Amino acid sequence: MNELDLQYEMRPLSASRKKELEEFCRNLDLHFKNLGLLDLAFHHRSFSNENKDHRRFNNERLEFLGDSVLGLATAAFLYDDMAGNPEGDLAKIKSTVVSEKSLAPIALEKMHIDRYLVMGKGEELSGGRKKAAILADAVEAVIGALYLDSGYAAAEKLVLELMIPAVRAVQTEGDTGDYKTMLQEYFQKKNKACPVYELVSTSGPDHDRKFEVAVHLGNKTFGPAVGKSKKRAEQLVAKLALEKLGVL
Repeated sequence: MNELDLQYEMRPLSASRKKELEEFCRNLDLHFKNLGLLDLAFHHRSFSNENKDHRRFNNERLEFLGDSVLGLATAAFLYDDMAGNPEGDLAKIKSTVVSEKSLAPIALEKMHIDRYLVMGKGEELSGGRKKAAILADAVEAVIGALYLDSGYAAAEKLVLELMIPAVRAVQTEGDTGDYKTMLQEYFQKKNKACPVYELVSTSGPDHDRKFEVAVHLGNKTFGPAVGKSKKRAEQLVAKLALEKLGVL
C-alpha cells in the first residue's frame, strides 16, 4: 500500500459513517480490518473535485486494482468450471459478466452500493447514485479495497459470490454458442443452401416480449423455439436443429 492510501486511512471516520460501513460489511459477510480503505472505495471523483481536502482521494485507483482482481478470479473460475469448452466460450461469458451492464444491477440489488456512495452535489443532483458506470466502478473499487485489506483469497471469495450467479444465468441462456453459424456451415456443406428462419409469432407486453421462431432446412422444419428477442429465438431454434440432426 502506498503512502497516499495510508494518509487516507489515518483520516477519522464519523460515528455515523462507521456505522454505515459496518452495515455494508454485515450484509455481505465481509470483514475489513481498516474501514477507512472501504470508505475510500465509495468516494466518487466528483466529491474529491468539489472538496479541497479530498482533492487527491477518490476510488479510481482502487477501481483499477479491483478490475484486475475481478477479471482474474472470474477467469480462473471459468477455466475450471468449463473444462470442456474452448477459449472463445470462456471469453464470451467473462466479457458479459464483468461488464458494466452486469455489475450495475449487482451493485444495486445485492450490494446496495447506492446507499454508501459519496459524491459531489452536481453528480448527486444529476442522478449519479443510480448511474450504471458509477455503480460498476464502485463494485470494482470495493473488490480492490478488500484485496489490499485482507488479501487475494478474501477478494476472490467476494468475487465468486457475486459473479457465479451471473455466470450461471449466461450459461443457462446458452449464450456460449453461435448455433446459427454452426447450422449454416453444416447445411451449406451438405445442400449448398442456407437455413431459412421464420418468425412464427410474438406475444407479451413491450417490456417482456416473447418471440417464436422456426427454421427450415430444405423440406424439413425444426422448432419453433421461444426467446426474449428474435435473435435469441433464432439461436435457440438453430441449437434445437443441430441437436435433432445429431451435430451437437
